[in-house]
Amino acid sequence: MGELLVGTCSWTDKALVGSGWYPPGRRDAEGRLRHYAERFPVVEVDAGYYALPVVRNSMLWVERTPPGFRFDVKAFSLLTGHPTRGAALPADLRGHGSGDPELLDEVWRRFGAALRPLAEAGRLGAVLFQFPPWFAPGARAETALHRVRKRAPEWPLAVEFRHPDWWRDDQRGRTEALLRDLDATAVAVDTVPELPTSIPPVTPVTSSELAVVRFHGRSRSWGTGSKEDRFRHTYTQGELSQWLPRLRTLADRVEEVHVLFNNCCGDAAVRAAQTMRDLLADHERADGPARTGPDLTSP
Repeated sequence: MGELLVGTCSWTDKALVGSGWYPPGRRDAEGRLRHYAERFPVVEVDAGYYALPVVRNSMLWVERTPPGFRFDVKAFSLLTGHPTRGAALPADLRGHGSGDPELLDEVWRRFGAALRPLAEAGRLGAVLFQFPPWFAPGARAETALHRVRKRAPEWPLAVEFRHPDWWRDDQRGRTEALLRDLDATAVAVDTVPELPTSIPPVTPVTSSELAVVRFHGRSRSWGTGSKEDRFRHTYTQGELSQWLPRLRTLADRVEEVHVLFNNCCGDAAVRAAQTMRDLLADHERADGPARTGPDLTSP
């Protein structure tokens, strides 16, 4: 059975930093990551979407985390077809237009260089390509996905679609086959059900190495409104318990399952992650062994 690693989609989110979850004396950059890594075995680097990560930071992340810790790095916005502000680019690249092939080549190069220290240290869990809501199934999208894999032949790719048609019944088989062909992990999500933009609650397995589940919260404002409106949600034990059989089924089929909470308002994500770890541990005691990662919780 594979290992279930539970964490959150950021350790630097302003709302989390301001919530008081980090204790006095551990609120600087080094202290925050060390504090987080003592409690959870995986984290998503969501900042990679907003600005290019740099080699120096990746080296520091390796130094500040224990062996076996995993970083899932979210791909920079320009690489997934999202609008990208010039200010998000390094200063020496801001004179290029967003469609400039030379700019894209250089962004790919720098993004890959920043991942290298994590990969060499065994800390790189996945590179998350979250595509925008307008990225719909079709020949153009499939070509774009193949282009990503050609650019990054050795990266552990994880793909999250925000257009619900990828996982509709009549398309799901083709989507799974495409991701298997790309050797990419399909990202399952938890969102509010029954909205037009809601992603079907499916848990496809397209890689024997990794499965990823991202819990976005169940706000009725999903897809609209401010960031807080979209992600404000406090998961109940009942909502999380619904996922226990599905997570264990995923763990039966892959080497690692990354369970990441993105309901990033205050400390809601870290509280939900700890509740999920507790529920998985209780489930293990009741129904048999399932590895949930090292016990990193402080006494």
